[in-house]
Amino acid sequence: MGIFERYLSVWVGLCIIAGVVLGNIVPELFQWVAALEYAHVNLVVALFIWIMIYPMMVQIDFSAIKNVGRKPVGLILTLVINWLIKPFTMAALGWLFFRVIFVDLVDPQTASEYIAGMILLGVAPCTAMVFVWSQLTKGDPNYTLVQVSVNDIIMVFAFAPIAAFLLGVSDIHVPWQTLLLSVVLYVVLPLIAGTLTRRKLEGSGDGQRLESFVHRLKPWSVVGLLATVVLLFGFQAEKIISQPQTIVLIAIPLLLQTYGIFVIAYASAKALKLPHNIAAPACLIGTSNFFELAVAVAISLFGLNSGAALATVVGVLVEVPVMLSLVAIANRTRHWFPA
Repeated sequence: MGIFERYLSVWVGLCIIAGVVLGNIVPELFQWVAALEYAHVNLVVALFIWIMIYPMMVQIDFSAIKNVGRKPVGLILTLVINWLIKPFTMAALGWLFFRVIFVDLVDPQTASEYIAGMILLGVAPCTAMVFVWSQLTKGDPNYTLVQVSVNDIIMVFAFAPIAAFLLGVSDIHVPWQTLLLSVVLYVVLPLIAGTLTRRKLEGSGDGQRLESFVHRLKPWSVVGLLATVVLLFGFQAEKIISQPQTIVLIAIPLLLQTYGIFVIAYASAKALKLPHNIAAPACLIGTSNFFELAVAVAISLFGLNSGAALATVVGVLVEVPVMLSLVAIANRTRHWFPA
């Protein structure tokens, strides 16, 4: 591992601090960057995520994707966790904390909005960042692509009905532009670029060119991740400073949900004797969230300054540090799984 990967947690911590500090010193800069969006998708964040994902897409071998069908258990595990368990446990935890444990700390209307924001996070499985987590755990890139693609297809049809059921809203509005644009930006375009790059390098006849190219690109994935962290924390710097107690209250059930889902998925993968390069990405997909979609729906349903929007934003803030800790756990327990 290079210095970027070896000390990634340190760099992320420094970028979190930098984002909060810069967001309070030069808020105008982050407001300007935040305004550069289309269909609630920030174009600068999209660019950095693209930089993150492209090197991983170069590693995808389409000739090997056909073999995924011979190992369907990892894909089934991902789908069960994402669509039959995660949304409902998120709703249950939201109700438990904001209707029972924190009932004296938050007024009922605001509590309802926090629960709604948590539900929207729970119904939106990760599309983009999971490629980063997969690479950091040495996951099978071909299998990860199939897992993400199938999730995206199901999300188009299942997101609205499940969210509407859990929110108790019959006329939920799904921002289709946000959903489709995000899939195109974070999956389709980098996949096309990666495929064309791989085909060109393989066509040269020099087998080392592809490996050398991927090795040179790896640091850029981390650079894209760190730049994204600075922006996300910079966007919300003022809220972090002005509402620290609220951030903590929302973060507690989100943290329990994330670690709890990971434990369920990881234990299931071990019981199913999945190989680690399939088990780790399968579990990490289920624990991370498609925060762009969740934030966009929260804003469209409840408003920009609502508790629901704030809850989805807190989900963004805790995701990167928490997911890095889960990556570390997955890597240290590699020996639990068959090779």
